[in-house]
Amino acid sequence: MNEHTKPPKNEPVTVKKSSNTLKIIVGILIAIIVALAVWLVLTKSNLNTLLTEKENQRVELQSELDSLLTEHNSIKEEYGTLSDSLFVKDSIIQANAREIKKLLNTQWEYYKVKKKLRLLQKVAQGYVHQMDSLYRLNKELTNENIKIKREYQLELKKNVELTKVTGELTEKVEEASVLKTYKVTANAIRSRSGGKESITDKARRVNKIKTCFTLSENAIIPAGNKEIYVRIARPDNKILTKGRGDEYSFIYQGEKLQYSIKKSIDYQNKSMDICLYWTKRQTQEMTTGLYKVEIFEGDNVIGHAKFSLRK
Repeated sequence: MNEHTKPPKNEPVTVKKSSNTLKIIVGILIAIIVALAVWLVLTKSNLNTLLTEKENQRVELQSELDSLLTEHNSIKEEYGTLSDSLFVKDSIIQANAREIKKLLNTQWEYYKVKKKLRLLQKVAQGYVHQMDSLYRLNKELTNENIKIKREYQLELKKNVELTKVTGELTEKVEEASVLKTYKVTANAIRSRSGGKESITDKARRVNKIKTCFTLSENAIIPAGNKEIYVRIARPDNKILTKGRGDEYSFIYQGEKLQYSIKKSIDYQNKSMDICLYWTKRQTQEMTTGLYKVEIFEGDNVIGHAKFSLRK
């Protein structure tokens, strides 16, 4: 063999070094892959834990809401017809409960729902306090009325003149400083050709809702302009109104409420017969069930009525 064709003496050493380098690189890659696999497993485990925790929170809030509504409905049943006087407060509670349910059934934030639920609990507590106050006041008034009647009968026997004075005072007490209504009616109306109207109880035939009442005579109330508001609540407690803006709302005992009908009247202390109309939009559909009507003047509810619609 020729001297120029002999293989270099250091070739085996170079191959051995390359082999060791490759092993090191492979080892590093394997370590990286193992580390990534462990990280993915831990991440998935943490994600599952967070999802489970969030679902537990949702179930907890749903349970609190259900418990609150159950207690609220139980109180309404316990007080019976007395709860009708707090219909406005009840509609606020139901509306907030629906909003919270909607949040719980969609993407939600725990602290946002928790805050709304706490606010709803405060409103519900206020409802209970008002109901208790109404019950106590009703009981006190009943007892006071019995007491007054007994004393009145005794005084009648003592002095004829005192009987006359007592009669005058009784008449003044009965003439409350608040507007009163009687003959309150509310009916669904079907408009016919020629301007004729007929009462209907079929939802698909309703064009208007007619509310009529008589304002009683009252010499104590200052004469002048009075703003009358009518709220018509559907069976789901939503108010029939032309819009949701401030121009279709009024303030009742510090709260902003939507109205269905507004009417300015010139009250001159004499009885007045009034009929007000709410007109349905052509694209609007009427739901079946019981409708509730309330009449407001100032900070007072002065009239109630109900009617039902069927298919």
